[in-house]
Order: sequence, then structure tokens, then C-alpha cells
Amino acid sequence: MKKPLREQALEYLQYLKEQGVTHVPASGKKFAKAPPARKSAPAGRKPSSATTSRSDSDSHVQFAARADSAPTAPAAPAPAPRRPPTTAPAAPRPAAGPDTLASIAAEIGACRLCPLAATRKNVVPGQGALRPDVMFVGEGPGADEDEQGLAFVGRAGQLLTKMIIAMGYTREQVFIGNIVKCRPPGNRVPTPEEMEGCIPYLKRQIAVIQPKLIVCLGATAARGLVDETLPIGKARGSWREFEGIPVMLTFHPAYLLRDPRQKAPCWADLKAVLARLGKTPPAKDA
Repeated sequence: MKKPLREQALEYLQYLKEQGVTHVPASGKKFAKAPPARKSAPAGRKPSSATTSRSDSDSHVQFAARADSAPTAPAAPAPAPRRPPTTAPAAPRPAAGPDTLASIAAEIGACRLCPLAATRKNVVPGQGALRPDVMFVGEGPGADEDEQGLAFVGRAGQLLTKMIIAMGYTREQVFIGNIVKCRPPGNRVPTPEEMEGCIPYLKRQIAVIQPKLIVCLGATAARGLVDETLPIGKARGSWREFEGIPVMLTFHPAYLLRDPRQKAPCWADLKAVLARLGKTPPAKDA
């Protein structure tokens, strides 16, 4: 059945519009028929290569457009750089090269091996001469020594100075030190842990100082240096040895201040030290 003329005209105008025609001159001719609509390929029949190519191309363009217009997921934040693990500071190591009294003193100043480091004001490495006839080793610093950083400068130190002079020496001609290099709170006896941390420093000092003879002042010094187990009242006046060096055991000057009666036995011990060195005390005894 033929379509009405009006409908044919409208279809033809639509066709011209699709072909880019914007106006049509007036004419008495009949409108040409619009080209027939493209029929779809029958089922089972493959579309032509041109159609397939165009369809694939259109699909590709549409997919690309959708892909370009799709919102982009925010990039995951870069992981924060890992910090190297923190290690606790290491115990002071011996300085490179041979030991000196100055290098050992510097290590003692940086030492944190025992709790005494937290309560000290100053370390007290000891002071005196190299290669002396006598080295004196006491227990540990007291309040005056902790304040000044020097060994035996309090009341006990003043008595020790008199003892040294009575032997015919000055403080500068001998070496004076202690088993521990920091003051134990309240002048208490050092603990085994505190002594264990300090004695290696003392042994290295002795190797540098090279004294001819050592005098241990009191029980703590005797126990720390030569492992003496006897009470000092029984051990005093006895000779021991430390790495080939003769060691005399006697009372600590602080004990002599508490019990002056023990000054005479202590003086006898010091005279034995002089005799071992082949010397005699000055004309006037202490």
C-alpha cells in the first residue's frame, strides 16, 4: 500500500537534511522517493567486512571515550620512609693506638657502665707521676674528691699527704688513685658491679704508669686489685703481687682518722715499702 504523498514528502525532506541540503528550490516535479532503509542482515549471515570494521571502530571509540571519561582512582600514598632502628649508645671503647693517662681519663669521663655515673659530679681518674716508686690505690672518691675531680683531697687525703712526705716523697712524685672512679652515694662501700666496671680502667692505668710498687689502702682496694679475702686487720703488712708488681696491704687513711692507734702499724707497713725499694725514711719519722 502506497504511503500518502505528505508522508513521502516529509521522508524525502528528512533524507535531504541528512545529506546536508539546507533548502530546496520550488518545482512542480514530484519528490523523489527516499532511499529505502538499510535492512539488517538475516540471522546466521555475517555482516560485510566494511560493516564489521566500522562497527568495531565505533565500539572502540565508544570504549575509549568511556575509559577516558571514567574517574581515575586516586593513587595510593607512597609509603613513608622507614627510619633506621635506634640503638642504645655503646659502652666507651679504648681509643685507637696505645693507652695514655689522658686517653683513659677521657674514657672514664664518658663511662656509663654502672649507676654511679648518674649521681657523680665529677669523675676522679687519679693523678700523679709516671714510673713512680710507689702507687697508692684507695677505695673511691668522697664528697671533696667528687667536687674537685682529684683523688684524696679531703681529710683522709690530707693525712695521706703527711704519710707520703714522711716516706720522703711529694704527692707529685707518686701516683694516687682508687678502685672506683666515681663517688658512691653517702661514701658507702662500692658494690661488686661498680668495682667490676672500674677495675679494667685501673689495670690499664697501672700498665701505663708502671710503678715499682703498689700500696693498697684498705680492704676494698685489696679485694679489688688482688682478690684479698682476709679482713684488712689481718691482711695488713702482707705482700701480694699484681702482674709482677709487689703489692703492700695496709689501712686506709680514713680508718686511721677514726682509730689513731692504728697509725703506728700503718707506718711500719710504709717503712717495709721503703725497705723493699732499698730506701730509708728521712731522719724524722712521721
